[in-house]
Amino acid sequence: MALLNKLAAIAFLIAQGAIAAPWDAQSRRTTHSVRSVGPRGTLFHSYHPEPRFETYGADGLVHPLAKRGLPSTHEEAARAFLVEKLGCETDALSRKSGHSFGSTVHEYFRQSLNNIPVANAVANVALKGDRVVSFGTSFVNPKSVASITPHLTEEDAIASAEAALGGMHNKHPVLLEYFAKDSNHVVLTYVVHIRNYETHEWYEAFVDAHTGEIVNIISFGADASYRVVPFTSADPTNGFQTLTDPYDPISSPNGWHQYRSIFSGELQSTTATSGNNALVFKSSVTDGLTQQSSSLNNYNYVFDSAKSPADNKNAAAVNAFYVVNMMHDLLYRYGFTESAYNFQYHNNGKGGAQNDNVYVSVQVSEKTVFNDASFFTPGDGVNGELRLYLWNKTTPYRDVAFENDLIVHEYTHGLTGRLVGGGTARCLQSNDARALGEGWSDAVANWVRQTSAQSASQDFTLGSYVNGKSLRRYPYSTSLTTNPLTYGSLDKITDYHDAGEVWGNIWHEIFAAFVAK
Repeated sequence: MALLNKLAAIAFLIAQGAIAAPWDAQSRRTTHSVRSVGPRGTLFHSYHPEPRFETYGADGLVHPLAKRGLPSTHEEAARAFLVEKLGCETDALSRKSGHSFGSTVHEYFRQSLNNIPVANAVANVALKGDRVVSFGTSFVNPKSVASITPHLTEEDAIASAEAALGGMHNKHPVLLEYFAKDSNHVVLTYVVHIRNYETHEWYEAFVDAHTGEIVNIISFGADASYRVVPFTSADPTNGFQTLTDPYDPISSPNGWHQYRSIFSGELQSTTATSGNNALVFKSSVTDGLTQQSSSLNNYNYVFDSAKSPADNKNAAAVNAFYVVNMMHDLLYRYGFTESAYNFQYHNNGKGGAQNDNVYVSVQVSEKTVFNDASFFTPGDGVNGELRLYLWNKTTPYRDVAFENDLIVHEYTHGLTGRLVGGGTARCLQSNDARALGEGWSDAVANWVRQTSAQSASQDFTLGSYVNGKSLRRYPYSTSLTTNPLTYGSLDKITDYHDAGEVWGNIWHEIFAAFVAK
């Protein structure tokens, strides 16, 4: 009953539009970020004041100097507009840069306090001729501003940054700038560049010039990227996208390629399809991983539908790695956490048994076995295993590692197997229980695909890419003509897969009803 209630809650939240990326609804995502940095995996919080942006249509607004008939440079025009718009003094604006593109000129400013720029309080103005077409600002009105006289030296700040970030100062000039904290206080900081050439990291650290605290870091490196079938899409026929850092910082605080050793607690990094939540390989766990296509964990492997699965092996592994990690992060937000028996190598001190991230085997090398995908769910503390086979229903063969809905279906078996029975994975064994499991897995695959209220009532098919048609006898539908299965159909069904289709259709109806309300 607890699992049924949880799945119903998920269905309701999905119906409210949360499924595709439940963390995106969090407003703090636009102002706050968390990054794990350095040899000890220290978590640093970054802050950007709430932005404000306005556009003024094709005609724009005449800037103040033009209204008075005064000639002006682009900088002077933008500065006059900001002084009037923000109600500030002209010396509160420190010009950073400017450029033009076509007929549009862009001017950039930083807020200045005590003649010192505020690093994260910025403004920009776009002009066409004598008119302002848009402007943006993140200026602050702080409760307090720190003294302009540092208590610490530059050398103190460099030593603090080097120790915390695990790199060395690269001799870039150290700057003195203010930084606006989310407490509405502005602190004086030394701005120090730190590089680690072994790990390809380069950071700009803002060190409080009075206390030595690192109040902000900026990474100059590119974030991890993956060329994949987007999570809410079904398969390659929907197209690929290159997505940058799609992980959820709450579900996976160290990202997808960093994890702590369960022996030493030290943070470790990978440059392959492995991490705290999943390890994806072909043939061998030790040497079958797909490596990054370029430095800084970029996985940009192009899928070619005209080629054989073997030629698309790396693209398949990357897509499977992405979908499995997305499932981990999504389900974590709805309660499938460390203490609720989820799949993670290291549990970050949050309970549950660890050392059980999911092992994902793509293009499984069993030459007599085709047209399958399976998930093995042992108890908490033992690795789950997802096996993804080739399908021979088409020429060339197709790879289920590109069929997102089937990966979601299989991973959901891990969810339900662990949650029912308190992490033992021993409960869903009877025919009725296994039928429920199949229905739940189809339902979650169905829900992940929903991206709008309009799609909720549309028919849903599963596995159409690899199978050439739906794997189920009928599409999941609110129409009895399209899908005649009802609860009463269970009386005549003995096979648990067939019975699972009844439950899958029931959940489809529940979801559609939630959306309709």
